[in-house]
Amino acid sequence: MSVTVIKATLKTQNFRQHKNNPKGNTLIFSRNHPTEKFVRIVVDSGIDKNTQKIVSQPSVSSVYININKHWREIVSAYKGTNLSGLITTVETRAASAPKCKHCSAKKFKAKSGKVVCANACWTNWSSNKTKSTQKTPQKSSQKIRAQKTTQKSSQKIAPKNPSGNLQRNLQRKTTQKSSLEKWSLNLQPGDLVTVEEINENNEVMMDYTHSILGVVVSVNPDSYGNSIVKTQWTANNSDLQEWELPTSSILHRYRLYPQPSIRFKVISRKVNWVKE
Repeated sequence: MSVTVIKATLKTQNFRQHKNNPKGNTLIFSRNHPTEKFVRIVVDSGIDKNTQKIVSQPSVSSVYININKHWREIVSAYKGTNLSGLITTVETRAASAPKCKHCSAKKFKAKSGKVVCANACWTNWSSNKTKSTQKTPQKSSQKIRAQKTTQKSSQKIAPKNPSGNLQRNLQRKTTQKSSLEKWSLNLQPGDLVTVEEINENNEVMMDYTHSILGVVVSVNPDSYGNSIVKTQWTANNSDLQEWELPTSSILHRYRLYPQPSIRFKVISRKVNWVKE
């Protein structure tokens, strides 16, 4: 193949040239996989950057871009003179590459020789296992306290003065509006997430790290001041239904009369909910 044919083939298939080649002096091109998310098809054209002459056969490989923006090779390079055929072969191999059963990321062969998750999500699961175990006794006691509080509230005698009760209710609503709190979480596309349940004191009652797992696809604001989060839930071994899982990275809570809530928890990086 000539230089002109190689470049024309790559341009026709929407490949873009890289500025640098960290492994050599030949021109590198790449583009997104037509069907697989976070997967790119990479072509080493074999064209020397300085002389613009062919110094080696073109080769085509495929990589997965993980949550840390690192490239992990999931299909090794195929060399040959039929560039279009090589691209088709690699695309097919990339589409059928094995996926992680927890986060659905593609797997790749590490330096150790083992085939592992490109997102290395197992490190988050193992690091959070100890924390989850330590919180279990606290969760039970918190649930008991919450039940006792509810029972005491239901045993209170209704006031005898209806008009006074109405006035107090109006005052209570006014106070609630003034005590509205806004909490937010800095979610980003590609974040590995789970969910947690918090009580009226903003304490974690239940951590679903080992039961629910998903990947954030997009985060978009709406006209009501919310931040709509689209998540690809890849694992759910809990009693929660999908419609019960969170869809926003903003949480509104009344300071005086808060309610238990289900919210996101990021496990791929360190980020916490903050009060605005």
